[in-house]
Amino acid sequence: MQTAFQFPIRIYWEDTDAGGIVFYANYLKFFERARTEWLRALGIEQHALKTEVGGMFVVSETSLKYHRPAQLDDLLTVTAELAEAGRASLTLRQQAWREQNGLAPQLLAEGTIRIGWVDSSTLKPGRIPLTILKALQS
Repeated sequence: MQTAFQFPIRIYWEDTDAGGIVFYANYLKFFERARTEWLRALGIEQHALKTEVGGMFVVSETSLKYHRPAQLDDLLTVTAELAEAGRASLTLRQQAWREQNGLAPQLLAEGTIRIGWVDSSTLKPGRIPLTILKALQS
């Protein structure tokens, strides 16, 4: 099993709700940023996929579980790793951890995100190009 990609995210005022904790939907944004940076680290630029390859990934399903709230100024590590690869979609496992000085990180949220490949002009489902699948599974 390969090590999960890790991406740091600092919590700002704009991420919190009236109660001073991270608004639950923002974890989806954090997961999106981590997925994008994971692809970038693999040499897969999403804009290039759309303009040069003619396709793109779109989210088709999410499932999240919240364990603890993040708060203003927390430093999170958000992970992304491939759980399952098919010819037309991928299932990714993602987690958000709070980093704490001298203490073990705390799991805040986790989930699975399914992304599918679509033609960038018609938005019709298609097969993920083999070169991209190979890069994702390396």
